[in-house]
Amino acid sequence: MPTSAHFIDLEERFGAHNYHPLDVVVSRADGAWVWDVDGKKYMDFLAAYSAVNQGHCHPRLVKVMAEQMCRVALTSRAFRNDQLGPFCQEICELTGFARVLPMNTGAEAVETAVKAARKWGYTVKGIDEDKAEIIVFDGNFHGRTTTIVSFSSDPDYRFGFGPFTPGFTILPYGDLEAVKAAMNPNVCAVLVEPIQGEAGIVSPPEGFLAGLRELTTEHNSLLVCDEIQSGLGRTGRLFAYEHENVRPDIVIIGKALSGGMYPVSAILADDEVMGVFKPGEHGSTYGGNPLAAAVAREALKILIDEKMVERSAELGELFMEQLRTIESDHIELIRGKGLWIGIVLRKSAGGARRFCEARQAKGLLCKETHETVIRVAPPLTISRDEIEWAAKRIEEALTTL
Repeated sequence: MPTSAHFIDLEERFGAHNYHPLDVVVSRADGAWVWDVDGKKYMDFLAAYSAVNQGHCHPRLVKVMAEQMCRVALTSRAFRNDQLGPFCQEICELTGFARVLPMNTGAEAVETAVKAARKWGYTVKGIDEDKAEIIVFDGNFHGRTTTIVSFSSDPDYRFGFGPFTPGFTILPYGDLEAVKAAMNPNVCAVLVEPIQGEAGIVSPPEGFLAGLRELTTEHNSLLVCDEIQSGLGRTGRLFAYEHENVRPDIVIIGKALSGGMYPVSAILADDEVMGVFKPGEHGSTYGGNPLAAAVAREALKILIDEKMVERSAELGELFMEQLRTIESDHIELIRGKGLWIGIVLRKSAGGARRFCEARQAKGLLCKETHETVIRVAPPLTISRDEIEWAAKRIEEALTTL
């Protein structure tokens, strides 16, 4: 039986070196747990960057996916299928938006939102051709396509990939006065993560999203919220923007939209925005395919039926309380909402990676971000007992290293 070392060697020899994963080789998973090829069991505290909110291999998702695969998996959008229409209706009724445009990956959905915002700016707002501007924020992460890295503030995402797409203004995250000063007739949209995930689970000052809503309304611009990681229950609300009682013009979703079973993403908007697209102007061969639609329908039902949004709020509060009792000189700050938490370490701690590796040895998988933050994001199926088990191992790593 091949060992972990065998599979790691194959990946290192034949795969591109564009990731730096922990050296655990997962071969099966169930709920909040995964097993490596050597048979060791681990609790998953990353949930595939919030794609597995419903837990690994949820039996309802496995059943629906297997049944749909045996009927029809792909038609392209050249033909209609019997899953897309019900998916569109159900997600619109759940979220309160008039229309949905399904894609596959999160980055594709972000690109779709950018195109929608720009075209709305030209055809509805009346911005002169090629003059549209979109305001974004320092520390953002929306994907890694050429257009998206064009407005990244992280040099690692940009180095060697120019020339970049123009039309974006990067402002300090959480600074309403900077946004107010940057607003002008050519601004078609403000694109924001309600909570910045890759930056280290960073929430803006209270009132920031509400302020953005007021400014975009005042200046006849769109508010676009990227909820790919923060949405679908992760922060204790269906969407993170709900914490400030705002309603964006475009919402970008992905990851947990399929419960980790299949790449499914989408944008949500009302008729004024979604109506800018005409047949042939935008799309994807796989976007809205019957397999994706069937899986997404069930993934959304599971979130509601199993009260995962409420679980995230309740268990997130419990977990945050437990983490804040840890007495460690390494901890600078613990922040987050729901079951999306960042443990911020002091620079003197020697980096977050070594703590993640120590937890791996103890059967707990999590991942560092930006060197000094340990990201905590378990599947929303996690139990109270499992959270207490994990908290003890986190405390052990932070107090013994």
